[in-house]
Amino acid sequence: MSDHLGARRGRLIVAVVLALAVVATLGVARTATARTAASCGTVTLNEQAWAGSTANTYVAKATLEKLGCKVNITKITEIPVYQAMANGKTDAVLEDWQHVDQYKQYITKQHTVVMGGPNGVTGHIGWYIPTYLMQQYPQFKTWKGLKGKESIFKSPESGSQGMFLGGDPSYVQKDQQLIKALGLNFKFVSVGAEPAQVARWSQLYKQHKPVIFYWYTPQYLNLQYKLSEVLLPKRFKGCQDDSKTGGNVAKYKCAYDHIVLNKVFSSKFAKSGSPAYPVLKRFSWTNTDQEKVAKYIAGDHLNPDKAAQKWIAANSAKVNKWLGK
Repeated sequence: MSDHLGARRGRLIVAVVLALAVVATLGVARTATARTAASCGTVTLNEQAWAGSTANTYVAKATLEKLGCKVNITKITEIPVYQAMANGKTDAVLEDWQHVDQYKQYITKQHTVVMGGPNGVTGHIGWYIPTYLMQQYPQFKTWKGLKGKESIFKSPESGSQGMFLGGDPSYVQKDQQLIKALGLNFKFVSVGAEPAQVARWSQLYKQHKPVIFYWYTPQYLNLQYKLSEVLLPKRFKGCQDDSKTGGNVAKYKCAYDHIVLNKVFSSKFAKSGSPAYPVLKRFSWTNTDQEKVAKYIAGDHLNPDKAAQKWIAANSAKVNKWLGK
C-alpha cells in the first residue's frame, strides 16, 4: 500500500510540474507577444498639404496599427519637414517630390535623414486646361499655341492679360519664370492654398469658361474632371523645376519632370529597430490606389481612418506584403 501511495504521489508531482510548465510557457508567450506589440511604440508620420499625402498617411497608419503601433500625425510643409525629421519631431514622409537641395543637406551632409525608396507613385506637374477648351482650341496642345491667344484667359485680376492660375505657394513650382522665359502675355495669379485654387478653377470649369492652371498627377480630382495638359518645351540638361533655387529664368524654360516619388525617414527612426520601419520601407502602391483613397477622403468626405480601412479590406494581399507576411 505504501508503494502504491508513493507511485500516486510521484504521478501527482509530475502532473503538477507539467501544469506549471504549461502555465509558465503560456505566460512567456503572452509576455513575448505583449513585448513585440509594445516594441513598436509610437511612430510619427507627416501628412502634407494634398489629398494624396493624406491617403498615403492614413493607409500607412492603419497598417502600422495592425502591429500594435501608436501612430501620431504631424502636418509640416515640404521643406521644413526635413529639419523636423533631423530634430526627431517626425519619423517619416511617405511622398517626397524630389527635394534635391534637402537631400544634399540632410541626407548626404548631415546624415540625419535617409532615403526610404519609391512609394510606387509617379508624379508630374504641368499646365492644364479643361478638355472642352482643348477640343475648341486644338493648338493649345503645346505652349506655342497659347501665343497671341492669352486674352482668352482674362480675369478681373489680370486686366488685359490672360490669367495663369498658380498652385499652392508651398508646392514646387516655376510658373512665373516659365511665363517670362516663354514670352507669354499671362499674369500669374495665386489665390492661396490648394482648396482655394481648386474652388477657383472648378467654378470656371462648371461654367464652361477658359482657364489655365498649375496642376499635377496623381490627384483624385482627375477622376472627376476631364483635364488636358498643355505640353511645355522639352527638358534639357540643367533644367530646373523649383523657383526657390533662383537664378536666370532660362534654366526654367522646360517641362516639369516626371518624378518617381520617394519616401524619406529620419535616421533616428531608421536605426531604432522599430518593426514599423521595414513595413514603411515596403509600403508601395499605384497612382490609381492613391487616387481612389484620396477620393474617398476629399471627394466623398469619408473619415480618413475609415477610408483607409475600406481600401485595406479590398487590398489585403498588398497590405500583407507590406507586413512581411
